[in-house]
Formats: sequence, structure tokens, C-alpha cells
Amino acid sequence: MKVVVTGGAGFVGANLCRVLGEESAVNQVVAIDDLSTGLCSNLAGAKARLVIGSVLDRELLDSVVAGASAIVHLAALPSVPRSLADPLASHAANATGTVHVLEAARRAGGPLVILASSSSVYGSNPELPKHEGLTPMPMSPYAASKLATEAYGLAFQQSFGLPVLAFRFFNIFGPLQPAGHAYAAVIPAFVSSALARQPLTIFGDGKQSRDFTYVETVAAVIKRSVLNAVTSTTPVNLAYGTRTHLLSVVALLEGILGYPLEVRHAPARVGDVRHSRADNGRLLELLPEVCPVDFGDGLKATVDWFRAVSGAADVAGHRAGV
Repeated sequence: MKVVVTGGAGFVGANLCRVLGEESAVNQVVAIDDLSTGLCSNLAGAKARLVIGSVLDRELLDSVVAGASAIVHLAALPSVPRSLADPLASHAANATGTVHVLEAARRAGGPLVILASSSSVYGSNPELPKHEGLTPMPMSPYAASKLATEAYGLAFQQSFGLPVLAFRFFNIFGPLQPAGHAYAAVIPAFVSSALARQPLTIFGDGKQSRDFTYVETVAAVIKRSVLNAVTSTTPVNLAYGTRTHLLSVVALLEGILGYPLEVRHAPARVGDVRHSRADNGRLLELLPEVCPVDFGDGLKATVDWFRAVSGAADVAGHRAGV
């Protein structure tokens, strides 16, 4: 079985490529990435071939997906703030890029296409938990582009019989997630600052809540979906119904690290959702065998990874005389 992962050098993509590469039923993993947010080093040691290029390149995409049994489409420009700064770029990468992938799949004979949507599509809808039947209310260009992603996928399923599975991701975190930029997600930003003994920035009062999902869980769900050729005529939440406030994350980090952390509050950001928690009924119906990693365990593993990376960088810098 050949599996193509778009955005395969990114955070989720590289973790997925590692998991797929260790699966006996998968004999070829191909990652395609334009390296706009991904890194070649993320795939170091993974049993995957990296093709550098864009999903907007039709000829390259056709050559990569030829003979594939499944395409996992993760390539995107992430981040709500980034989409507010450049809505057209988000649309081109996330919406138009998805149509290119779906068309390539059609030309390749119709392999399974697994799409990455986002919990951000629920937006300002206040109902909790978020179930797939809720009316989407996107609050940002990023959320709108992700709604387009899943809508195109499901439309291609209905129009052309293309097997599709659209997952709505909820606040994924874990190893390989970058921290050192303006659009960093909250967990890597917190962990990086905490290890550096710097103040943690919280936008708003910190009482906003998220359904955090460890990346190992996400990779396990997608791998099982690929192996079982799972499809759905509706989007599927990929989260397990937990609800953790940001101030609780800080408290857990203090317990893991063993020292108090300073918190600084900044104004709430435009486009940020107040509360997010998934209804996981549809996910459990389709993939009952996957057991999620506990948030606390995942957070500790993430801290350990950041410590290891920081230590390796310190050793490399010392050897180079930096």
C-alpha cells in the first residue's frame, strides 16, 4: 500500500509519516511539502520519501499520487492570526489546494482522500459539546477556508464517488510542533516559555477552554482510517470530548516542571473561539479501537521532547563555539 501525505514535513504530517512507515501493510510513504511551514529535519529517521513542492503544482501532484491507495491531505497554512493578516494566502493554500488534491485523486483513479478540517468551523456557535450537526459559524478566514476544505471533499464524494473522510481537528499538540514564531499554537508557546523561565502569554482571561488532542492519538486515528478505508458522508470530529482551561494547562505545567510560572495577560484576539469541546460519538462509532493518550501524559511527553531538542541545540551551539 502506498500512502501520500501532503504537508508531510509539517508537525502532524511528519508524526503521521513515522507511524505509517512502521506499519507492515504500508510499503511506501511519500510526503509532499513546499516547506513553507514544514522542515526536512522533521522527517529525519522516518521511513518516508520527501518530495519538495506545492500541491498547487498539477504535474508534480499527479506524479506523486500515481498508484496511491490513500492520500492524507494535511498541507495548509495554519493559524487564525495568519489568515487575518493574509486571507488570500489562506484561501489559496487551504481551499484551492484542496481542490487540486481532489482533482489529482480523481485523475489517479479514486484513492481514499482523508482531509484535515478544523474545529474552528464551529466558530461562534455556543453549543457544547460541538457535534457535527451544528451549523458552522466561522469567525476567521482560516475557519472559512477549512469549511471550504471539507465541503469540497464531501461534494466530490457525492458528485464523483470519490472516497472521502473529513476530520475536524481540535487543538493538536505534541513533539515537532514549532514554538518560535508569532503564530505558534498555545501548548508549544507555553512549554517553550516555561522551559526558558519566561512569562507565559495568555490572550484573554485564561478561562477559555480547549479539547486538546495529543498528536500520537491523531496519527493512530488516521493510520487506522487508512488501513480500514474508512469514509463518511459527514465531517467527523477528531477529538475525545475533553475540556481544559488555559489556566489549568499552566497549573499542570507547573506540576511537571516543579516550579511556579509567571503569566501575563494580553487582550483577547479577534477570531479566537471562547470554548471548544468535541462530541466524539461519530469518531467512536467509526474507530472504536483507538485509545486516546491522556492530556497530562501527552503534555509531559511534549515537555520532554522540548527539553531534548533544547539540550541538543545547546550541545551543537557549544561545539560550534556559539
